[in-house]
Amino acid sequence: MIRSNPATTTVTWVGHSTLLIQLAGVNILTDPQWSARASPVGFGGPRRVTPPGLKFEDLPPIDIVLISHDHYDHLDVATVTRLARTHRPRFLVPLGLRAWFTELGITEVDELDWWQSRAVAGLTLTCVPAQHFSGRTPWDRNRRLWGGWTVAGRAKRLYFAGDTAYYHGLKEIGARLGPFDVAAIPIGAYLPPVIMKASHTTPEEALQVLADVRGRHLVPIHWGTFDLAEEPMEEPPARLLAEARRLGLGSERVWLMKHGETRRW
Repeated sequence: MIRSNPATTTVTWVGHSTLLIQLAGVNILTDPQWSARASPVGFGGPRRVTPPGLKFEDLPPIDIVLISHDHYDHLDVATVTRLARTHRPRFLVPLGLRAWFTELGITEVDELDWWQSRAVAGLTLTCVPAQHFSGRTPWDRNRRLWGGWTVAGRAKRLYFAGDTAYYHGLKEIGARLGPFDVAAIPIGAYLPPVIMKASHTTPEEALQVLADVRGRHLVPIHWGTFDLAEEPMEEPPARLLAEARRLGLGSERVWLMKHGETRRW
């Protein structure tokens, strides 16, 4: 379905923070990561524990790639260079990242500040604030911006949080650009809190983000793919579903997707 899909609006969870979004005949990837490790080297760093739910070779033609920030689990050199070579998409990135792409020979890059928008292929894409940080080495911390993205078509809207801690400023995203039909929000990498709370959301906080941004359907991301923190791999979805039950939110609102699963929205 997703390889020849001119009309259906879908979201596919490839794994971690990688989504394939199909809207108005446009194919969009978020934070594409098809490598075996989220690391600057092939012999160390977090290893992928679940393979990508969609093979790279099975992707439809990719028109747009959205990058939230420069951490290795969200910005992978091998994947973006392969995408540029085989699909020639337009990359939308936060401030400071265009130079990084230029060094790789990738020039179809638009660099945006928070609240800036681009119209591409009939869609409006907006870089939105997040509470996180950036850096790929000990020497470049916070030299580049980080953020989430919103994707707006004529009738449908999606919010992609990237990486963020919970903070009250997220309500402004919902007020200015919502409501959203789908909100993709991270639920993993929250333990230990002394390290993680300032930059990641817990499963319970993800549901608060859903409410704050005025999202209808939650697609949990940033879990079950790379072992990045101290919580057990199976804990984030269990905590999410328990909190959803407490709040009276059923499976029609909380889409706990399998790797490679596609949902229409």
